[in-house]
Amino acid sequence: MLGFTIGDYVALAFFILAWFGYHAAVELSPAGQRSLNKVMNQYRYRWMEQMVVRENRIVDTTIMASLMNGTAFFASTSLIAIGGVLALLRSADAVLPVFADLPFGQTSPLIWELKVIGLAVIFVYAFFKFAWSYRLFNYMAIILGAVPVLRADNHEEALVAARQAAEMNAVAGKHFNRGQRAFFFSLAYLGWFVGAYLFMAATAGVLYVMWRRQFMSDALTAAVGRNDA
Repeated sequence: MLGFTIGDYVALAFFILAWFGYHAAVELSPAGQRSLNKVMNQYRYRWMEQMVVRENRIVDTTIMASLMNGTAFFASTSLIAIGGVLALLRSADAVLPVFADLPFGQTSPLIWELKVIGLAVIFVYAFFKFAWSYRLFNYMAIILGAVPVLRADNHEEALVAARQAAEMNAVAGKHFNRGQRAFFFSLAYLGWFVGAYLFMAATAGVLYVMWRRQFMSDALTAAVGRNDA
């Protein structure tokens, strides 16, 4: 069907399973509570706990600006990637002869276009995640500005507002992480343009790297070490 081989379908199924499986492991499973993302979420709440007692919040606004700038950069990069993919879609006649010379690179114009469309879908997804994350960081900045300085007469109000800001920060970070996840898996997807076996190998490699960064990296060790201190 459509000219794809059984290996192509198996590789695509493995790619989708890896993506959703990683999502479930990091965000839905009990093991995900020990991931680097979850540890950093604890620091988001601790940040707001410290922020609520500060009258001068220049440090906090500087951190917010850094978070928004990084998110805006990735959103812009996603748009550039989408433009590049659309250019690939129009250059099938020039690219196909190059792939025809590769041992496993034989493909048809229809297959090429379908694969490129799949890559475009990944980058569009990433753009929506980064754009929404940027919007959420803006919302968080507004909530942060509404958090009163902690005093004896507003203790409950200030802590509730600070927790709302922390929760908005965590949600924005979650969508940012999903956008970056799409970028990482897009690198694995590129292997499909060469062949199904490389596609599966690249997916497995990206999955291992991402899993290791979340659960076995030196960054996690550093974050947990500081958290335990």
